[in-house]
Amino acid sequence: MNKDIIKKFKYIVFTLLAIWTFNCKSSRSLGSGEANLNLSTKQVIRENLKRSPDFKTLSTRIKIDMDDGKSSKAYTINLRMEKDKQILLTSTPISVVKALITPDRVRFYNKLDRTYFDGGYTYLSEVLGTELDFSKVQNLLLGEALYNLKDDSYKSFIHENKYVLQPRRQQEIIEIFYLLNPSYFKIESQQLTQPYLSRHLQIDYLQYQEVNKQTLPERIKVIALEEDEELKVGLEYRGVSLNADLRFPFKIPSGYDEIKL
Repeated sequence: MNKDIIKKFKYIVFTLLAIWTFNCKSSRSLGSGEANLNLSTKQVIRENLKRSPDFKTLSTRIKIDMDDGKSSKAYTINLRMEKDKQILLTSTPISVVKALITPDRVRFYNKLDRTYFDGGYTYLSEVLGTELDFSKVQNLLLGEALYNLKDDSYKSFIHENKYVLQPRRQQEIIEIFYLLNPSYFKIESQQLTQPYLSRHLQIDYLQYQEVNKQTLPERIKVIALEEDEELKVGLEYRGVSLNADLRFPFKIPSGYDEIKL
């Protein structure tokens, strides 16, 4: 497969899995607050789940900075989300690249090279190194655990005044760690490591905020390592609207060449 196509797709994957920061007048950044380091594992998970965001739709504009060690890029996209149903990404100010993610499909097209992709999550899962679906993508965007904390048995301990959660039985092919803030119990870092493949994905939620009584990420930093390659992603969301009536128009133009992966 063409290496440029692989790199392009990796950028898309890590962008989709990392972008979620907000900066608007109706928001309030969360401070550290009073820490509570005396909870059991079940209590920590319960407090985290209580703070899961609840909304119907979201729209925002995102400034993205990427650095792969050889070059850096900065661009802006518009994001629209209908929770649990679809995510639409559009380049701005000119709509050159457009992507639509739904529970069963991943689609995008590029007007510059007249190409498109229309398929499932298989290749995206291979790039990330773990089984990927719409729910996991959405969880990462919302600052939620990649793997539902109710679906496994976890143990916890304190490290540098943070709660650390990890499965009681780590998988052989992938190790998972979650770091949670002890005052408002949102995830501060998600770390997935595949030692045998020399892969590591770290998503740090540097700041949370309240938007319309919902706790959402404000600033995010992503580091993706694979052998000697490193990708860094920084994101800033500007202007957010919750629960507005949104449209999700998407149609692949005729005459475009399909990207085969």
